[in-house]
Amino acid sequence: MVYSTHPRPQMERARWQSLDGAWQFAYDDAAEWQRPDQPDFTRSINVPYVPESPRSGIHDEGFHPVVWYRRTVELTEELGAAEDLILHFGAIDYASDVWINGQHAASHVGGHTPVRVALGALIQGRSFEIVVRAEDDPADMHKPRGKQDWLPEPHGIWYPRTTGIWQSVWIEPVGNSHVDRLHWTADFARFEIRLDARVTQPKGCRLRVKLSLEGRVLVEDDYAVTGKDTGRVIALPDPGIDDGRAQYVWSPEHPQLIDAEVTLVDAAGNVLDTVKSYTAMRGVSTANGRFVMNGRSYFLRLVLDQGYWREGIMTASDDELRRDVELTKQLGFNGVRKHQKIENPRFLYWADVLGLLVWEEMPSAYSFSTEAVTRVTAEWQEAIERDYSHPCIVTWVPFNESWGIPELPHDARQRSYQQALYHLTKSLDPSRPVSGNDGWEQMATDIFAVHDYHHDGDVLDGRYRSEAAFRNTLTTFRSAGRALALDGHPWASQPVMLTEFGGIAFFMGQEKGWGYSQAKDADDFVERYADVLRPTTESSLLAGYCYTQLTDTYQEQNGVLTMDRKPKADIASLRAANLGVPVERLPADPFGYNARWLARKGAGRKA
Repeated sequence: MVYSTHPRPQMERARWQSLDGAWQFAYDDAAEWQRPDQPDFTRSINVPYVPESPRSGIHDEGFHPVVWYRRTVELTEELGAAEDLILHFGAIDYASDVWINGQHAASHVGGHTPVRVALGALIQGRSFEIVVRAEDDPADMHKPRGKQDWLPEPHGIWYPRTTGIWQSVWIEPVGNSHVDRLHWTADFARFEIRLDARVTQPKGCRLRVKLSLEGRVLVEDDYAVTGKDTGRVIALPDPGIDDGRAQYVWSPEHPQLIDAEVTLVDAAGNVLDTVKSYTAMRGVSTANGRFVMNGRSYFLRLVLDQGYWREGIMTASDDELRRDVELTKQLGFNGVRKHQKIENPRFLYWADVLGLLVWEEMPSAYSFSTEAVTRVTAEWQEAIERDYSHPCIVTWVPFNESWGIPELPHDARQRSYQQALYHLTKSLDPSRPVSGNDGWEQMATDIFAVHDYHHDGDVLDGRYRSEAAFRNTLTTFRSAGRALALDGHPWASQPVMLTEFGGIAFFMGQEKGWGYSQAKDADDFVERYADVLRPTTESSLLAGYCYTQLTDTYQEQNGVLTMDRKPKADIASLRAANLGVPVERLPADPFGYNARWLARKGAGRKA
């Protein structure tokens, strides 16, 4: 695997041009401008940081429902000679329109998924103008907004709003015939990898596919493209024994990636497009009350990860994304539940490279309506499409705590919606488990996910120590007043996981805020932390856990790390609690294979 810096590392072309940096900017609070020549661009903004963030250069947290961007692009000589160019926006919050040289080029709805514009005949020569309008009504409760607050100041569990462009912008050249999409699906049982590709103008084309492991070619394949969408099952060389297979297999302990190169050629063998990608041999499922990875029971040690930074809000630098993955592993977790956020693909890349499991969760709407159903469903499909091939993603979470479906026990429409989104997710990706409504009021789900913030480890032990104890818990405990399972949908021996618990606040300075319980000092914090972790590591019932949470997030002071990513206690002590072992028995190297891989690839962090 070669270290990548591309904004979309699973579909990387050698030539691309970043458009991050200074753009002209304007507020349109009255929504009175409709054409790209109308805004009064008197400000400058640092893209991809939103105007609410300090790093944007604006740092205005007020209500601004409409914003405009403008930039004149000077293409490099290499890109200027391309047949066509694709303009990519990683994400624009929430509804956006794009004009190229004054011509309307694209519209998109959805604040967490990509916007793509084929430039084609819209530009002539190497210079052109981009104008973007983004509308994000802070009072709209029917859109997927996740943790974004509707009040002027963050309150409760809600955080600052984000408006406009918040992920990278770039341009890449393509020909008239080019690879438009790649999906990789591993079949661990058969030791095969399936490639599904989409090709524009495929007539007379062939695809050449090369898979390599540490520079050694595993497979070279060449086949005709008979239609726009084409699929191919690729059998990997199977040594037939576990030790031999292990070298191919991806896990947090051994995140082995397989390099992929996909080349599109014409009938004469001329190269039309080349895309670098990667995949992994990794299988996940549930069986017999356990989470199963690569054919064996695997205990999940997750942490709730909100994905917010003080200077960038929901946007972080690549080094910051990588550092979060490193810190999470150093703390003894093997995965994260990305809470109410579709994270930047660069985070998923580092999770793939360094070995960190990810539960991807759909940001919720706050109200139930036909409009909310339409918006959430459309954006969720786009999120699965974008992130399908990342081996780090092992579970999809379409709903959290009945958000957006608050009358689930009483409203047949909301129950149908929850079930429909579960089945839609399974139809789009049958290769991963789905936590249908994480927290409570379980209906259609592969994982029985429970949120329980009791601060006493003995109480948690009594609730989740064994199957017999949990059957009693199902009838006697209501999480936040909510039944764990809805009538008619009893626990059916799915894996039980404590997917939110803990939430211990430790105020290291003059911070203001809250937690579900509070520690008086670092020693007390470690003691309380170990106390609530103990029932999870000693339980014969639980298949995993997700501790709340990785970092402090604005007024929520219940992180293991501060919002500036400083540990609140000795990392070794916290890691020992996660692993359920004494500190003196901890392995010396929390990264192991990861550190050796990075050293070989020259991608190690500079001192």
